[in-house]
Amino acid sequence: MFKSDAITLFLIIVFLYPITKGFIIKFSSYNLKRNIESIARNIVFLIAIFLGMQAVKRLFEEYKKGTFDGIKNYFPYRVNQFITENTIIIYIVSIPICIIVIYEVLVLIIKLINSITIYPALDSIERTLERKGNFLKRIIGAAFEIPRSIIYVIIITFTLNIASIINLGININENLERSFLYNEICKHVVLPVANSVIAEKLPIIINDSFKIVKKEIDSASSKNVIVYYNGITIDEGVKSNKKIDSFAVTLTKKANNDYQKANMIYNWIGKNIKYDSDKAKMIMGNDFKSKSGAISAFNTRKGICFDYACLYVAMCRANDIKVRMVTGKGFNGKIWVSHAWNQVYIKEQNRWVDVDATFYIGGNYFDSDKFKSDHIQEGIAGEW
Repeated sequence: MFKSDAITLFLIIVFLYPITKGFIIKFSSYNLKRNIESIARNIVFLIAIFLGMQAVKRLFEEYKKGTFDGIKNYFPYRVNQFITENTIIIYIVSIPICIIVIYEVLVLIIKLINSITIYPALDSIERTLERKGNFLKRIIGAAFEIPRSIIYVIIITFTLNIASIINLGININENLERSFLYNEICKHVVLPVANSVIAEKLPIIINDSFKIVKKEIDSASSKNVIVYYNGITIDEGVKSNKKIDSFAVTLTKKANNDYQKANMIYNWIGKNIKYDSDKAKMIMGNDFKSKSGAISAFNTRKGICFDYACLYVAMCRANDIKVRMVTGKGFNGKIWVSHAWNQVYIKEQNRWVDVDATFYIGGNYFDSDKFKSDHIQEGIAGEW
């Protein structure tokens, strides 16, 4: 149990600790006032996290829209350049500062409210329990600690989520992936509050459903290796047909250049291909019976990251646009998972552009600076 799900065990211990302590110490108006003040601070801290993240996120959204262009003119050029090139760093630094300010203001308000309402009520409860048995006092003492227990677990989950975002190590990522409790709290509390923190609405549907297996044909030659992506080779995955090619050309006929064509293909795939959660579960269980690749994704209008990337390759090739498939890690709001996306060459700009149609639901992932915050360990799997 400990090796297979250490994170869940840790969260359970965190939850039980305050309750056990409350049972041992028993109900006391004096102790409970101190506890309530501590609990209030914890609640305020969670509220501050929510408000702080939302405030900073809104600030950055307005910054990107150009709302603060007038103010930016007063900043030195290097300052504006640093902010533009290091958005993720500024974002991470700004959040704690904003949280601290909100936290201190709310603590003062809570203290005033408690002194007028809750504290007098606790004194009244203590007078009522003076003639009651110790066991009842212990039960009430434990019950009053439940809110603190819940808050502790949420705070720890937030901390683990942040640790996963900044990718402290593969071991913690693997442990978080195995923890049912962590993933449930993330799904129902962390993600709705943090909104995937950095990348706005990262598609929480994606999971570790991308499998790469290398098989040697001849051990004497390191070059004789076949790589299978979700059970098929990359050439099989990007294989197209006349139907796809004709559709891709028709789709982009109004475009004036490769940039517009590549963007049109990205938008069409993002809007029309749905993430196949059932297939993802099969892949995670090493079941590769379901079809994969561009043709399957186009015909069924669904797939997982590898299928999205294959279809993007096929449609770009139909338009004579140079394109790559890239493999690495993507952040799904909870953990880093194996992922596949694309890069497309824009000849009129002489540069490669990052494209992730799987992440389309999370915002703009065509030639976007978001890639640095939720895509890592990229490697080129193929180029056409």
